[in-house]
Amino acid sequence: MSRRTAVVAVALCAAAALTACGDDSAKAEAVAVTATDSSCAVAKTSFTPGEATFAVTNKGKQTTEVYVYGRQGDAYTQVIAEVENVAPGLTRNVTASLANGTYEVACKPGQTGDGIRTRITVSGGSAAAEEPEAAYDREVEVAVTATGVTGADGLIAEPGDKIEFKLENKAAATRSLEIVDPSGKVVAEIEAKPNATAEKIVPLKTAGAWTLKIEGDGTADVVKPLRVA
Repeated sequence: MSRRTAVVAVALCAAAALTACGDDSAKAEAVAVTATDSSCAVAKTSFTPGEATFAVTNKGKQTTEVYVYGRQGDAYTQVIAEVENVAPGLTRNVTASLANGTYEVACKPGQTGDGIRTRITVSGGSAAAEEPEAAYDREVEVAVTATGVTGADGLIAEPGDKIEFKLENKAAATRSLEIVDPSGKVVAEIEAKPNATAEKIVPLKTAGAWTLKIEGDGTADVVKPLRVA
């Protein structure tokens, strides 16, 4: 089995092929994570290798999101799992497959920034336990307003990269983002309602000139290049 075969839960719970988050029927007993606007309390910080489920309860005033990060070089930036759009008073689950090592659980009030972080440790089990696969390699955040588009200029990626495209719609009407491969095929479409955010993980399988197309009623289409090489 390769290093990139571990199952990862992500926050897009409507996409069944990608999610084990937000599912209240998680098999394992969930570890409580209490998120506020200024803290991120994880009830348990020592784990054995395998699947761990975290029950995130937002006791703050801002909508939050919670990430499980693995170590990448000298920093904890590898996204192992995430759950987004946890509104005040709401509890949602996120499940991650953890190998031996250290990780950080990050609560992000307002769904911005590096988050308030708590370190967790995974030890025991087989020394040959595989490293978990990242949910995605990086994010591309595209923001749409009534006057233009930001975040979609000068984009470059490598073949095989998994990108989480996040569309933040600040316009008064629904907007969509199409990801088009070099052959002209639309491989993914993301639609965000006014004052809402939507996201989707898209693998960029082939090299070439990809395209991002932002469109919506009452506005001209915006086309941005994405070079995969």
